[in-house]
Amino acid sequence: MPTDVLARLQDALGASVTTDAAVLDATREDKSGWRSASAPLAVVHAASVDDVQAVMRLAHATGTPVVPRGAGTGLAGGALASTGAIVLDVTRMDRILEVSEADELAVVEPGVLNGDLNAALAPLGLWFAPDPASRAISSIGGNIATNAGGLLCAKYGVTREAVLGLAVVLADGRLLRTGHRTVKGVTGYDLTSLMVGSEGTLGVIVEATLRLRPLTPGDVVTVAAVFPDVEAAAAASAAVTAARIRPAVLELIDAAGLARVAAHLGPVALAGTPLESLAPGEAFLLAQSDGGTADAEAARIGEAFASAGGRVTVSTDAATGERLLAIRRSMHPALAASGQVLIEDVAVPRSRLPEMFRAIEVIGRRHGVEIPTLAHAGDGNLHPNFVFTGDEVPAHVWAAADDMFRTAVALGGTLTGEHGVGILKRRWLADELGEDSFELQRGIKALFDPTGILNPGVMFEASAH
Repeated sequence: MPTDVLARLQDALGASVTTDAAVLDATREDKSGWRSASAPLAVVHAASVDDVQAVMRLAHATGTPVVPRGAGTGLAGGALASTGAIVLDVTRMDRILEVSEADELAVVEPGVLNGDLNAALAPLGLWFAPDPASRAISSIGGNIATNAGGLLCAKYGVTREAVLGLAVVLADGRLLRTGHRTVKGVTGYDLTSLMVGSEGTLGVIVEATLRLRPLTPGDVVTVAAVFPDVEAAAAASAAVTAARIRPAVLELIDAAGLARVAAHLGPVALAGTPLESLAPGEAFLLAQSDGGTADAEAARIGEAFASAGGRVTVSTDAATGERLLAIRRSMHPALAASGQVLIEDVAVPRSRLPEMFRAIEVIGRRHGVEIPTLAHAGDGNLHPNFVFTGDEVPAHVWAAADDMFRTAVALGGTLTGEHGVGILKRRWLADELGEDSFELQRGIKALFDPTGILNPGVMFEASAH
């Protein structure tokens, strides 16, 4: 059967199909540190909706698994090759099809990079708000598939809130259009929201209609503070949100993460910033306010930081703000410089951030592992990190992660805020959802994909259907 499928693929799609060993091997991993056990049958570089439909019709007819894949920047193992599968690569579908200034929307193909879209929109005074840290290299299709968040979502929302409609190729090759070009629309069930965050398990996104925002005039004011410990920093961030302040950015780095960043960047990169002279155990909190009330809002943030014990600096200089954001964004490179990194992703109610940080420190000591952590503190989303050597995540790291996931849920949170379930977190999915919700969700998967060919093993075990 695989030989027959490959021959039929090549007949239908010609040079778009590759079996080059290096290309196949590259689809076995993403940015999660996870590597699949085997290479796929083939990679199809789709360039059109017709290409995607042709692949899905053939796969449906032959029972061949299909793994939709974009830029490969996922962090949960949600788009990895599997044995006998077709990897459906949509990175060549990278056109911005339409921008409507009057309606403040854009229609794009899934391979458009987040950063490239905003570069094209900026001269028009518009922007696409979702801002994942990987925005320069992550694709819109992947953002939608995982409901990506990022640094700005506490104020401007996650990807789901910026998607008006989708075109999706279903498991049997049919083309489904969901949503509207209107801001409002409540006809029938909200299939657009269902597709956002579905991680390629219900269909292949081939087009998206996106809500845009006008670029906000006015200055950006940056407030940075160093705290004696991470609990004080977390308490400060919780105080900001409790005071009904919504900065565009509110990011926290704990002491372990900050030490790694400082060592990686070196003293020259930190000179002239609040991080120039750090004491052991200190944590860092960074806020940015924008819009017409930025100055007044930043002043209130600075007061909240100082009241919680922070050494506060305030700047209206754009270059300084970008420099501090660059330091925040250097967290992952700093960790990756010393080994493999398992980047985790839990979220708790914002008021419980201090408890979650305290719990992470306890879990690290219990399992004998350091857990450098940063957080999108404005929405309670934490990224605890585990650095290890070798190809496999060590058992004690998974044990620590297990404790961490269960603690987040017990605090009223979730085991994934923005990275998705993928393969890495499927073992905990039922525990969070509960039996009834879990079975209903498996039923939805079966309705859209009755033969189980779409991204098998992601979210649910492949044997679920």
